[in-house]
Amino acid sequence: MKILNLYAGIGGNRALWSDEHDITAVELDSEIAAVYMQLYPNDKVIVVDAHQYLLDHHKEFNFIWSSPPCPTHSRMRTALKTKSPLVYPDMKLYEEILFLEHFYQGDWVVENVKPYYTPLIEPKLELDRHYFWSNKRLGRREFSKRGYNVARATKEQLASRQGIELPPATKNQRKLLRNAVQPEIGLFIFNHFKEKTQ
Repeated sequence: MKILNLYAGIGGNRALWSDEHDITAVELDSEIAAVYMQLYPNDKVIVVDAHQYLLDHHKEFNFIWSSPPCPTHSRMRTALKTKSPLVYPDMKLYEEILFLEHFYQGDWVVENVKPYYTPLIEPKLELDRHYFWSNKRLGRREFSKRGYNVARATKEQLASRQGIELPPATKNQRKLLRNAVQPEIGLFIFNHFKEKTQ
C-alpha cells in the first residue's frame, strides 16, 4: 500500500505498521523529521508543509493518515486560558477532513485530540483521548490497551509505554513522546483500514 503520513512527528501512529508498505512521511520541523528518519529508515521523509503537500499530492497515495497540530483544539487550551495567550482554533483540521471527504478517492483517517468544544464535524470514532474522522465507518471493536495520563507521565514512562526509543541527542523528548499517537492505537486503526480494503 502507498501511504501518506502527514504531520508525522516521531511516527507514533506508524511505529507498529509493517515495513512492507511504501510510506511517505511529511513533517515541517527538520529536527523532528531527522528523528523520524532514524526511527524508520525505510520511509521517505519530506520536510515541507503537510497541509499544502496534501493538496498537491493526494492522488499519489491509496491511504492517508493526517494528524494536524492539536494545541489550539486541546482541552488544555481552556485549562490554561489565564496563563497563555488566546488564539483561534486552527481550522486546517476541518479543511482537511472536508477536502478528503469530497475530493480524495482512497482511504483516509484524520486524528486529533478531543477538543474543548463540540466537534464541528462528528468523528467516526472516539478512542482514548483521540477522535478519528474517516471515509469509512470505524466500528468500535475491542481495544485492550487502556489510556494513561499523558500530561503527568515522565519521559521514561512515555518511552516505555510507547515502545519508542528516541536517539539520545533528541531535544524535547518528553514533548515529542506526549504528542505521538500511541503505537497500539495507530496499529488498531491501520489494521481496520487494511481489513476494509482487502
